[in-house]
Amino acid sequence: MIEKRYRKRWIVQWWPNRLDLKILKQNCPDFHPYGGNFDYLKEVRELDVDSVIKDLKKLMKTPQDWWPPDFGHYGPLFVRLAWHSAGSYRIFDGRGGARNGSIRFPPRINWPDNIGLDKAIRLLWPIKKKYGKKLSWADLMILAGTIALEDMGVKIIGFGLGREDIYEPDESPDWGPEEEMLVAGERFEESGLREPYSATEMGLIYVNPAGPGGVPDPKLSAQEIRSVFAKMGMNDEETVALIAGGHSFGKCHGASSDKYLGADPTSSPIEQQGLGWDFKYKTGKGPDTFTSGFELTWSPTPTKFAIHYLKLLFEYDWEIETSPAGKPQWVAKDAPEIIPDAHDPNKKHKPRMLTTDLALRYDENYAKIAKRFLENPAEFERVFARAWFKLTHRDMGPKAYYAGPYVPKEDFVWQDPLPARDYELIDNEDIEELKRRILNSGLTVSQLVYTAWSSASTYRNSDRRGGANGARIRLYPMNRWEVNHPEDLKKIINTFEKIQQNFNDEQERKGSNKKVSVADLIVLGGCAAVEYAANKAGFDVSVSFIPGRVDASQEHIEVEFYKKIEPRADGFRNYLKDPSLIDEGDIYTTPEYYLIDRANLLKLTVPEIVVLVGGLRALGAVYEYKKYGVLTKNYGSLTNDFFVNLLDMNIEWRARDQYRYLFDGINRKTGEKIWTATRVDLIFGHHDELRAVAEVYASDDARYKFVEDFIKAWNKVMNLDIFHT
Repeated sequence: MIEKRYRKRWIVQWWPNRLDLKILKQNCPDFHPYGGNFDYLKEVRELDVDSVIKDLKKLMKTPQDWWPPDFGHYGPLFVRLAWHSAGSYRIFDGRGGARNGSIRFPPRINWPDNIGLDKAIRLLWPIKKKYGKKLSWADLMILAGTIALEDMGVKIIGFGLGREDIYEPDESPDWGPEEEMLVAGERFEESGLREPYSATEMGLIYVNPAGPGGVPDPKLSAQEIRSVFAKMGMNDEETVALIAGGHSFGKCHGASSDKYLGADPTSSPIEQQGLGWDFKYKTGKGPDTFTSGFELTWSPTPTKFAIHYLKLLFEYDWEIETSPAGKPQWVAKDAPEIIPDAHDPNKKHKPRMLTTDLALRYDENYAKIAKRFLENPAEFERVFARAWFKLTHRDMGPKAYYAGPYVPKEDFVWQDPLPARDYELIDNEDIEELKRRILNSGLTVSQLVYTAWSSASTYRNSDRRGGANGARIRLYPMNRWEVNHPEDLKKIINTFEKIQQNFNDEQERKGSNKKVSVADLIVLGGCAAVEYAANKAGFDVSVSFIPGRVDASQEHIEVEFYKKIEPRADGFRNYLKDPSLIDEGDIYTTPEYYLIDRANLLKLTVPEIVVLVGGLRALGAVYEYKKYGVLTKNYGSLTNDFFVNLLDMNIEWRARDQYRYLFDGINRKTGEKIWTATRVDLIFGHHDELRAVAEVYASDDARYKFVEDFIKAWNKVMNLDIFHT
C-alpha cells in the first residue's frame, strides 16, 4: 500500500493545496550529464557552424523511409519545430520559449499542437550525435528552422547560438488550470485571457486554428490572435508577418479521424522509444499523416518563400468545408486546382485556409498590413525575417549571451541593450569612499536596501531580462511601478545622482577617467546598508561589491514590455496589490505562491529564500516601510529576530482581515498585540520544509551563520545579470 501511494506521488495526491517547492530544485548541477562546471558557451564557440549548416541542408533534402518529407523537403517541418519551440514564450514571466530545449520533455512535447514534432527531433538526431556537447538541442532546433528558411529562399538576418539544454522536464507552474487538453474557456475572465497564459487552450501554443472554441469566425479569431501575440511581445505588424511568412511553407495534416491516433510520446508504448502519436490509418505517414486534423496546403510553392499566400488570401472568396478528420477549414470558391500534392506529383488541390488565416483578411488592421505586404514583397520579407529573429531569440537575454559568427550587429530593444562603458572602473578605495558618502546622505538602511533589491530582483532567469545593470528602475515605466515607491524612489535617485555627479566631477578635475554609474551606486548603497546593519548587530563583516554596471537611457527601454511585467505581488518586499484575489482553496492565487514563483526566476534555493526574507524583514525593506513582518525590536540591525519571534510559542497568530492576508501576533498570556505579519511571513512557520530551514536560523548558535548566509544570498541576487564573456 505504501509503495502504491508513493508511485502516485502521495504528497500531491493527499495535500494538493500544499505550497510546492519543487520548481526550486530543478536542474541540479549534480545531475547534469556533463557535470556542474560544464561551460556550454565555451563549447559552442568552438563549433564549426558552417559544417553544421552544410549537414542541415543535406538532411533537409534526404528522405527517410520511416518519416518521408512533404514535397521532398523537411524544411517546413523544421520551421514548425523551431516556431513551436520558441512560440510558447510569454512576457508575463518569461517562461516557455526555446532557450533550454524544454520542448523535448513533457508537458510541451505532449501538447496536441506539437503532434509530429517528436519526428522532427529524431530526424535531427544524427546531427546532434555528430557534434555532441558543442551543439545543444536547444540551439540545433532553432538553427534547423532558420537554415530551412534560408534554404527555401528567405534572406535571414542571422542567428545566435548559446542556448543550453536542460535534462529534465521544466515543471514551472501554471501552464494551465485544465485537466484536459484543448478545452476552451477555462483560462478566460471578463477582461480576456488571464495571466500568465499566452495560449487560449491547454495544448496550444497560440490559438485554436479552427476559431475560438472551434467556431470558424475569422473576426473573433483575430481578436484572440491579437491578444495572444501581444502576450508574447509581438505587435500587429510582426503578427501578420509571422503568420503570412510561416504559412508560405508546408501543410497541415488531417488524413482521417483522430480515432486512429495513438498516445502522446510520454504515454506511448515502450517499444516506440519515445515516438508518439502512432496513427493507425493506412500507412500512418506521408499522405496518411495526422497532426492538427486540418488537411490543406497554403501556397502553390510550399518549399519556396513567395507572396502567394497573401495573394490567394485576398484573391478568392472562401467557404467552409470539413477536413477528412472532421475539422472546419476554408476552401477558395471557383478556384482552379493550383496547389501541389505533398507526395503525388500528378495531383493538384484547390487553395485552402484556416480560420486563423482568414483573420488576416477580415480584421481591418491586419488586412491593412497584409495588403501593404502584398504590394511590397521586399518589405514583407524584411519584416518577416526580423520577426522570426525576435521570435527565436527573445528569450536569450542580452547579446552577451549570443555566440557564433552570424549574430547580427544591430541591437534590438527587446535585448535590453546597454551603452558601452567608456570609462575606468572605480577601485577599492573609491568604493569605500562612496559607501561613506551614501551612508551619510540621509538615506536610511531600509531605503537603501529596498531600492537595491527593487532594482536587482527584476532579473528573471527565464529570459535573462531585468536586473540592476542599466538602473532601469529610474526610467519609465519601472519608476512608476507601485511596488517601487515612485515618489520616494524619485528622491532616492536624485540623491544617488548628486553623489554620482560630485564623484565624477572630482575625478575629472584630477585628470582621471574613472566614473561611477547610478546603477552601481544603487547596488553599492544596498551593500553598504547591509554591511552597516550587520556591524550594528555585532558582526564585523564586509559585503563585497562588483563594479561595472552602466546606466541605460530611455531609448533602451522596451516600454510596453516593462509595463506588462509590473508585479502584482512580491513576497520578498511583502507587497500584494489586491488581497481580495486570494483564494485559500487555490494555492496559485496566494502571495506565498508568488514568492516561490519569483524565487524560481531569481535562481534561488530554499535556504536562500528563507534567509533573504528574514534579512529583508530585519532591515525593514518592506513595502511602504510598514512594520508588516518586521518581527524585531532591533529595527535596522541584521539579526535573526524574524525567525526567533516567528517561531515563538508564546505568540498566537490571528487573522486580521477577511482575506486572511494580514495576521496579528498576540501574546498568549496578556492578549497584547505584539506583531503584524502577512501570510507570506507566516508560511515560514507553517510549511514543513520552510520551517525546517527557519528553525536553523532561529537557533541560538546561528546568529553569525544567518548574517553570513544572508550576505551570500544578497550578493547572488545583486549580481545575477552580470555576465562576463
